[in-house]
Amino acid sequence: MLRFTATTEDLLHSRFALSPAFELCGLLRRLSGRDAALPADWAARLAPGFARLRGETHLDAVLALQVSRAGANFVAPPPRGLAQSWADDLAAIRSTPVAVARAEIDAVLRGRAGGDLGVRDPRVRELLESDGVVETVADALDRAWHELLAPDWPQLRAVCERDVVHRVGVIGERGWKEAVEGLQNGLAWQGQHLAVPLRRVYEDVSLAGQGLLLVPSVMVWPGVAAFHEEPWPRALIYRARGTASLWERAAPDPAALAALLGRSRARLLVELGAPASTSQLARSLVMAPGAVGDHLAVLLASGLLARTRSGRSVLYRRTALGDALVGGAAGP
Repeated sequence: MLRFTATTEDLLHSRFALSPAFELCGLLRRLSGRDAALPADWAARLAPGFARLRGETHLDAVLALQVSRAGANFVAPPPRGLAQSWADDLAAIRSTPVAVARAEIDAVLRGRAGGDLGVRDPRVRELLESDGVVETVADALDRAWHELLAPDWPQLRAVCERDVVHRVGVIGERGWKEAVEGLQNGLAWQGQHLAVPLRRVYEDVSLAGQGLLLVPSVMVWPGVAAFHEEPWPRALIYRARGTASLWERAAPDPAALAALLGRSRARLLVELGAPASTSQLARSLVMAPGAVGDHLAVLLASGLLARTRSGRSVLYRRTALGDALVGGAAGP
């Protein structure tokens, strides 16, 4: 159990952020079998590229640092906000001093092996002990990002952004307690303490007036991940709403919906099982915002969508009629 102690000042300084690097590390752990497996269709699509990268790059050195539910901090630097990009993360990784990287590498590998570095491949061990380890790891991560995660990142980012919009709405309507406890079963706000159910951690940690960093993720497994030591601020990484539907939803027959609505409107209707704004939909589906707006207006007028305002955003979501239409296209 980990307990964060928070004051009113901490709540004022709490904020949300996105972490492309954490998502990439989570994907690599899943593909390598260190965490829960990806859904079968995602694994089948990504596994060949993952295997090829292991042969063409020094990805095995990165994987040596991806122990289950953990890793060296420098490969997943703390994000600054919701606009965080892979370019931001990569620049932070490349700027890591070699001495810092070596200390983290040693701590991770010794912790896993119980006193020995535990790397059987001498080439990997030599690389991890070299002066060029930071650049080599950064190069391997950059290849993995562009070839494994970047094609899906707009969709995954949209899931996380939509989660943040929902959480901010809950904070405004019902307060921080309900918003934070709703991140994951087992989180409990007790007075000034936020209890986080984690294995092998029994510690009380003050937020010290700096607030809590909240990071939605589609890759975190299981439950939540917590950071309470430098270089990260006090942080919780939690599973974003919509992740289950992203992995598990049945795909409707695109030809049937497209024949009825047109391809673009069919894609929008399928995507709007969870609320989203025009800009989020445009990024997720790689469409022009103006075109998205025009299609949303038609779907709204047809009774297939409803819209509500959340802060500065206008969110669209399928109505019961829209759900029935998509459910019928998905089949039994």
